[in-house]
Amino acid sequence: MTDSPVPAVPPRDAMASRPGPEQPDAARLGNPSFVWRSGQERRLALIERYVSLEGRRVLDLGCGLGEYVRAFARHGARALGSDIAADRLVEARERVAKTETAGVEGFFAAAGESLPFQDGTLDVIVLNEVIEHVADDRATLAEIARVLRPGGTCVLYAPNRLYPFETHGIYLRGKYIFGNIPLVNWLPSSLRDRLVPHARAYRHGDWRRLIEGQPLRIVDHTYVYPGFDNIEARSATLAKAVRRFCYWAEHNPLRRFGLSHLVVLRRDGTPS
Repeated sequence: MTDSPVPAVPPRDAMASRPGPEQPDAARLGNPSFVWRSGQERRLALIERYVSLEGRRVLDLGCGLGEYVRAFARHGARALGSDIAADRLVEARERVAKTETAGVEGFFAAAGESLPFQDGTLDVIVLNEVIEHVADDRATLAEIARVLRPGGTCVLYAPNRLYPFETHGIYLRGKYIFGNIPLVNWLPSSLRDRLVPHARAYRHGDWRRLIEGQPLRIVDHTYVYPGFDNIEARSATLAKAVRRFCYWAEHNPLRRFGLSHLVVLRRDGTPS
């Protein structure tokens, strides 16, 4: 498979100080989904509200250990996964072999800005908390537009700047501190980006600017709260109460404070 040239697009924001390969993967790449839990199941159900996976060629861009790839295959997709971390791809392949999951076409190493597909060869592309880590988010969306078939769909989840916790940890005095850090995303951008040079967080209007000039259109844009699986592991009663409130909030103006943007993009053109 060969690539068509993709115009160089400057990054949306200054990410020159992003952590390099020597930095913790939790900072540089984010944490993958290690197991399939209710939060992942909920996100999969949301994806299927917008696009059927049955018989579709689906790419999980930034697939980590391949949990979503295997889930897509279980739902009838011809599923593929890409990542830039070789060790994660090795484990993803091992998990498929152990579970004998049918429908997984394979895993490959590739950055979002340069995917090894011909133009218009994919039906669906999913980015689950990935675009904030790529070197160039505008170029990644341009590449997605190139490899999606006309009428194809991209579903992405991405960090919300209004969520009251920064979930990627921070760098403080040169030391990486992992965890959910309160109120960091509410700081001025100049300060927030010094504390979190390794992951972007997006505002509501960013998506239209990022796809400007591309044959992509927004068909839906909303917000989702977490699955609270870690809370459930400690207290099922508390998790049920928190979920009830937050999932109620997704249907009123409080959704703007959700954990993640849920953005659904459609590739313009007549489906082939």
